Amino acid sequence: MSLLALVSTVVAVAALLLVMVPIVRRYLRYRGTRLVTCPETTKAAAVETDAFQAAFSEGASRKLSLKECSRWPERENCGQECLRQIESAPEDCLVRNILVRWYEGKKCALCGKTLGAVDWLEHKPGVLCPDRKTALWTEFRAEMIPEITATHLPVCWDCHVASTFRRQFPDLVVDRPWKKD
Repeated sequence: MSLLALVSTVVAVAALLLVMVPIVRRYLRYRGTRLVTCPETTKAAAVETDAFQAAFSEGASRKLSLKECSRWPERENCGQECLRQIESAPEDCLVRNILVRWYEGKKCALCGKTLGAVDWLEHKPGVLCPDRKTALWTEFRAEMIPEITATHLPVCWDCHVASTFRRQFPDLVVDRPWKKD
């Protein structure tokens, strides 16, 4: 490979990176489910923006629109005024960030262990429902988050797994109280 071909390739890759990095950043900034207050009902609504469209538009011409909303299809032709909430604070209304802030500094309602950093890929924390059953966030609709965080307690992954096993297979569980020495 000649020196000229190598330099041309490096310049082309650098130019491509200069163009693609801002696009990828905008895409990552606007993807994901968000929780907004619907201006029409003043209740929580779960929405997703068209992150692909937002990524390829920039500056004053940025076109942000909804791809999905928990109030659709009934209210699909709304004015999408809720987008102002996302434009002003895209990270604050992201469901993942809302839940991370809720778990921050809390202790597991069952074992008392302090909940550390949330691992959303493997060991997701759960909640203790008022009926004393544990559940994961995947069992709830996103727009229910404000209600759930007000009425449920945080539970670590280990306690959720143990509680679920105990509930599903009660005949396989033997309780042995701890002996104090």
